[in-house]
Amino acid sequence: MVIKNASVYTEDGTFIPGDIFIQGRYFTTPLGTEDRTIDGSGCYAIPGLTDIHFHGCAGHDFSDGSIEAIQSMAEYEASVGVTGIVPAAMTLSEEELLTVCRAAEVYDRQRKCDYAGEICGQSRLYGIRMEGPFLSHKKKGAQNQAYLRAPDIALYDRLQKASGNLIRLLDIAPELDGAIELIGKLQEDAIISLAHTEADYETAMLAFERGASQVTHLYNAMNGYTHREPGLIGAAADRESVRVELICDGVHVHPAAVRTTFKIFGDDRIIFISDSMRAAGLGDGLYTLGGQPVNVTGKRAVLQDGTIAGSVTNLTGCMRVAVLEMDVPLTSAVKCAAVNPAKSIGVYDRAGSITPGKLANVLLLEKGDLATRHVILEGEVIR
Repeated sequence: MVIKNASVYTEDGTFIPGDIFIQGRYFTTPLGTEDRTIDGSGCYAIPGLTDIHFHGCAGHDFSDGSIEAIQSMAEYEASVGVTGIVPAAMTLSEEELLTVCRAAEVYDRQRKCDYAGEICGQSRLYGIRMEGPFLSHKKKGAQNQAYLRAPDIALYDRLQKASGNLIRLLDIAPELDGAIELIGKLQEDAIISLAHTEADYETAMLAFERGASQVTHLYNAMNGYTHREPGLIGAAADRESVRVELICDGVHVHPAAVRTTFKIFGDDRIIFISDSMRAAGLGDGLYTLGGQPVNVTGKRAVLQDGTIAGSVTNLTGCMRVAVLEMDVPLTSAVKCAAVNPAKSIGVYDRAGSITPGKLANVLLLEKGDLATRHVILEGEVIR
């Protein structure tokens, strides 16, 4: 296959006119034997996106703990151009979390068999995320406080074993008793992201020194930045190796705050996430998140007490909002939605750029409104 006449996003973060060549599942160099041509005129060609923090979509939730839920979520995400996924579990009982982890392990095992045969039409599962239960009660957000608990390495080990070592990210509030010790012991086993926390500047810096390397949905479920108490936000800004996640759905973070974040952190350190719940891709109505009722109206999903309960926008939609409504340059938005998440979880050697040898995941976006014209998943046109 060859995609011709598109403006192609390159590894150096620019767009250039060019053609994209695909053989089988992978990008390749020109072969002279292409038997299918896609006209990319009037389009940007960007790499498939990777969402490393979302809970659900299309009526399903990762915390449902079923293979069918993961499969349906992976199909929906692929259809909107999110070709790599790391779904997140909510704060639940240990029994429920074990069920979620076991379902992910079975799904992953089955998908590996599919990848060896036919294209399965689903986004690649690059691991799973545990958003809880090691979080602050006062900054719990939409997490169920009944199941919050102190950091427990033994519990983490049980979950990791049940998942077949799929846990790639672990969220933790560093001020909790035992948190700093846990971070030091697990920082080589998983990406430690500081989340749902009251941590002050000094505690956050200590956590980063011990191995934490990321901040979960910046500004949400944490103390704000002030000139005398810069807190976690100030600590992350000072620690140049730390990446921060940002939800650009138009609800979680004001456009001015998004622009300020780019001025402080730069587009090399920001990761766009959707933090979507099961209503993503559907309409208004009553849903659930972590077993709690959620009311969805327009772009806003809230618990009964008004607490924001995730988003209803997929990552491609968040990227589009960032560009069209928040004045983020498209080159930066693509980096934050495709390149940086792939680098964060260690899969940039096989995904996240349009480079020969990598998985052939491409979105063709119309210039102007960035509407999706085509989604190509591992060499197959699925939309």
